[in-house]
Amino acid sequence: MEQHPLGIVPTDARGSLPYALVHGESLVAAASWALSSAEVELFDYLVSFEAVQDADRALVIHDPLCPLTPAAFIEEAVAECDRTGAVVVGVRPVTDTVKEYDGTRLGATVDREGLVCVTSPVVLPAAVVAALDHLDTDDLPALVAQLSQRFPVRHLPAPALGRRIVSEGDLEVLVALSGAG
Repeated sequence: MEQHPLGIVPTDARGSLPYALVHGESLVAAASWALSSAEVELFDYLVSFEAVQDADRALVIHDPLCPLTPAAFIEEAVAECDRTGAVVVGVRPVTDTVKEYDGTRLGATVDREGLVCVTSPVVLPAAVVAALDHLDTDDLPALVAQLSQRFPVRHLPAPALGRRIVSEGDLEVLVALSGAG
């Protein structure tokens, strides 16, 4: 019997935005549906991290602030993790202008060619899950930075619908992009 990866939709440190509605459902529900559709077995925070480690399965973290990430992209990320044994992270290109800042004034423009924005999912192979002391999902870019210091990490370009939102205005744009606006 095939063991599907475990998955979680973290809501801590995200304010009330995970409970905003997209297509009539909360962002949390939309993200959970995408995981389930990708054959990822959902668990909640009542399950201890030690129990997740004991399950000896890959772990998929899906940020509810990426509510319209297609299930097919999540499946692709899981398959890439299985194929390579690396942590796989959905990313989008940075399109905003990025400036250096010294604490008092703006400086030079940073070349955004090598910059990415972490989206969803973040897929951890079972061996990585087993090697961790704990898992902090409050800040996924910080988690990815920490993981990249210890484990191989692969960036997987996410589709436009997989973008991360930070405001209700971003959500309106995402809904319009989905063609349902």
